[in-house]
Amino acid sequence: MSSTSAAAFDLTGKVALVTGCDTGLGQGMALALARAGADIVGVNITEPRDTIVRIAETGRRFIDVRANLSDLSVIPDVLGQAVAALGRIDILVNNAGIIRREDALKFSEKDWDDVMNLNVKTVFFMAQAVARQFIAQGSGGKIINIASMLSFQGGVRVPSYTASKSGVMGITRLMANEWAAHGINVNAIAPGYMATNNTAQLRADENRNQAILERIPAGRWGTPDDLAGPVVFLASRAADYVNGYTLAVDGGWLAR
Repeated sequence: MSSTSAAAFDLTGKVALVTGCDTGLGQGMALALARAGADIVGVNITEPRDTIVRIAETGRRFIDVRANLSDLSVIPDVLGQAVAALGRIDILVNNAGIIRREDALKFSEKDWDDVMNLNVKTVFFMAQAVARQFIAQGSGGKIINIASMLSFQGGVRVPSYTASKSGVMGITRLMANEWAAHGINVNAIAPGYMATNNTAQLRADENRNQAILERIPAGRWGTPDDLAGPVVFLASRAADYVNGYTLAVDGGWLAR
């Protein structure tokens, strides 16, 4: 069978663990993976009611796991619940993350630590735990980390977020280097300016919103649907020879 056939993108029978999928980009990626055939384990702090309903409409299973991922001690239980419910894990989407906005001259240690701990530390140790599960299964697997435009650029008023997302791109490469021998692909998606809860403050600022739109060749903010194709591709057999890469999904922002 050709790797370029539609079957190469089919995720039927796969189990995808998606963190932070109650709304926004995480929800969009979970839905895309379900529509491609995967069952979903969603890891969230609160009940992802809308996601549960929308996944059910695809006909795929959704396992609701409640956990605060800023505490690394929950990771073994998260994986334990996933495997107990669905028997295995094939795909990890490391999406959970936070952002704090403040001038660099006023930025607090707490805002630094909170962001770095969830956005980089948890991303690494969740990936480590899932990679060990892949190896125990003898199956290989796909890990997709969520980076940012600020993996490539400095940004303003988000020092810990910029540092964390630069770190995500770096550790994605590191994990790809070490785990490729086990049949594990580790890549990242760097969303551009997306219309989500995280960017509500920017979109509400008329001047900032206009400046951002003028810089995007596509002429619009992105939506969760714009990540559907990229996440399914990186989770599928079609991406078996893609490893350690950060894919920008930005409407052309970086090209401008």
